Amino acid sequence: MTVLRRVGLALLAPVLAVVVAVVISSAVMAALQVDPLRVFAVMVDFGDTPSQQVTAIVVVVNRAVPLFLAGLAVAIAFRMGLFNIGVEGQYRLATIVAAGLGAAVTLPGPLHVLLIVVVAMAVAAIWAGIVAVLKVTRGVSEVISSIMLNVIALGIASYLLTGPLRGSPEGASIISTAEIPESGWMPALNGVFGVLGLANPPRQLYGFLLVALVVGVVIAVLLNRTRFGFDLRAAGLSPSAASASGVDSRGMVVKTMLLSGAVAGLIGMPDLLGSTHAYTTDFTSGLGFLGIAVALLGRNKPIGIAFGALLFAFLDRSLVPLQIQDFPASVVTIIQGTIVLAVVVANEVARRVALRSAERGSAPAAAVAGDGSAGPGQSTGTGGGTGTGAGVSPTAGAGQRSDERQETGA
Repeated sequence: MTVLRRVGLALLAPVLAVVVAVVISSAVMAALQVDPLRVFAVMVDFGDTPSQQVTAIVVVVNRAVPLFLAGLAVAIAFRMGLFNIGVEGQYRLATIVAAGLGAAVTLPGPLHVLLIVVVAMAVAAIWAGIVAVLKVTRGVSEVISSIMLNVIALGIASYLLTGPLRGSPEGASIISTAEIPESGWMPALNGVFGVLGLANPPRQLYGFLLVALVVGVVIAVLLNRTRFGFDLRAAGLSPSAASASGVDSRGMVVKTMLLSGAVAGLIGMPDLLGSTHAYTTDFTSGLGFLGIAVALLGRNKPIGIAFGALLFAFLDRSLVPLQIQDFPASVVTIIQGTIVLAVVVANEVARRVALRSAERGSAPAAAVAGDGSAGPGQSTGTGGGTGTGAGVSPTAGAGQRSDERQETGA
């Protein structure tokens, strides 16, 4: 398969998903007697002056940073066939604990920031680790346990915010933790605009952008260029075959969830260290669930997740100008929803195209392996030996049944 063909197959699903989402959204808007062309014109209008345009770009990038981290956290679990739907609760709980601790101590700048980040990663990793322990010891589905733990985490966060970690006075309209001292703030990157000769925007470009880029590179190398990444993918494709090769499949479940949770703990850090400096009742929520859509759109690859995060951040930024122009803000929600629906369908279309190419002997079936087009337990081998999405597995028959028994704890 040529490089051009591989790139085309990799881009087919996300591009098709976006096109389908735009077409469906346009049809819905037309049915609501809203001119879709005017809506899209408002969405891509970044302002008339250079300062307005740079500010709009900063808003998009700042929103893309936590979405990128959320997509990474979900994708790590996806690569092993696990569905970490508990990212929402993991980052919310981690952020409030880190905010409370960060406000309670005073350390030199870098150490203070490092302490907050490490605490957030540790709390989220421990919370995700509970899901893994329940799965490998009791056979509890990670989907069920993570949903339940989401509710518990949000309840604990609410208790901490209104109780032990409350820093706002009684009667305040917004309840918050105490503000983190300035030594715990992450410096902005606005200096880069001066270097590039661009207008300095009134908004700060999050310094956590650099941390997110480093995390993305590290995760990409870890999953694709190390023995750990190979074992992770092997255990996800076939636990029994991986065990026969000396891989501790149950141990890999725990390690994968810990790693996914640790990355989830970083999701709230850009806003906490870059702008709010405290956890409040109106702290950004829903990033964990959006991370699932971002990971699917990015096909579980860090570079794809980055583009997916930028797209969803662009849609988020469009909310304000659409409301100013008296367009329904639900347009953005419709587009986001149709993207999620379309990306699932598009991944299936791309998988079938790749399999047909493989059957003609012009492409290996592994071309779509690990694309995350489906969730855990997605191997569909039924005797014919063909598989699907991230769970592409040439194994079938007895081996497949053995995997299923192991997943159910039998």
